[in-house]
Amino acid sequence: MSASTSDAPLGLKRAAAARAALFLAFWLMISGWAPADLPVGLAAVAGATWTSLRLLPPGGSRVRIGSLASLVASFLRQSIVSGTDVARRALNPRLQLRPGFVTCPLRLPPGGERSAFCALSSLMPGTLPTGTDEHGALLVHCLDIGQPVAANLAAEERLFIRAVGGE
Repeated sequence: MSASTSDAPLGLKRAAAARAALFLAFWLMISGWAPADLPVGLAAVAGATWTSLRLLPPGGSRVRIGSLASLVASFLRQSIVSGTDVARRALNPRLQLRPGFVTCPLRLPPGGERSAFCALSSLMPGTLPTGTDEHGALLVHCLDIGQPVAANLAAEERLFIRAVGGE
C-alpha cells in the first residue's frame, strides 16, 4: 500500500474534524450555549460537515496562515480607506462621482477560488464585481473610474492566491 493511499483516510478524518469544529463553533456563536439546543446543533454540524466534504473535498488548496494574515490586514486597510472615501463622497456633494465599469484581468481561473475572490471583493466599499467580459476579465462597477481599482484588485488577488496556496 502506498503512502498516499494510506494517508487519504487520515487526511479526510482531519478535514472532517476541523470542519466539524468550525461548524460547531459557529453554531455556538449564533445559538448560544443552551444545553437543550445541543442535539439540534450536533445534527446541523454533522449535516454541514458531510455537505462540505461532498461539495469541497479536502486536498485542494492549502491555506497559508501568514499569507492569510497579510490578506486580512490588507483587506481591513482597504475597507477603511474605501469606506472613508465613500462616506466623504456621500457627505460632500461637491465631490464629483464618476461611476462606471472598470475591466480587471484576473489570474485566477474560473472556479471556486475565483468565486471566493469575487465574493471577497464584493465586500469592498465603492466597488462591486458584476461579471466577466468576453475575455474572462472581471467587470467591476465603481463610484469613481479615476481611482486605481484595477491595480488594487490585482494586488488583492496576488495576496489571495498566496493565502490559498496558489503560489
